[in-house]
Amino acid sequence: MKPKVAFICVHNSCRSQMAEALSKLFVSDVFDSYSAGTETKPEINQDAVRIIEDLYGVNMNKTQYSKLLTDIPEVDIAIKMGCNVVCPYLPSKHEEDWGLEDPTGKDDEEFIKTAKIIEEKIKDLAERIKNREIEL
Repeated sequence: MKPKVAFICVHNSCRSQMAEALSKLFVSDVFDSYSAGTETKPEINQDAVRIIEDLYGVNMNKTQYSKLLTDIPEVDIAIKMGCNVVCPYLPSKHEEDWGLEDPTGKDDEEFIKTAKIIEEKIKDLAERIKNREIEL
């Protein structure tokens, strides 16, 4: 069985959604990915949707929606995206805080930079899982 990875933040509308989309695109053979938050938004951040579609051809409006922590299955790995407040807690065997700045309200360059960092981090996470560097 593949490990389950959750990308979590407060609103589940931007960074965690980007991470879920990019994980499904690049590393779905290594782990199953979910995103969730302690609150939801009526829609995913539309700047994030536009940037992910422009860069990667994935339309998050069609493939994802804002979810609560209680809406996803139990996970093996919890990735906190970087909360400026207290990050949500989700029980898991392994936890990391990626400390990413929220690009909401900023220009496209910030969204592109965030997307590229997330892409790098999920590929690194997949390698660490494959190499058994993370105890599950």
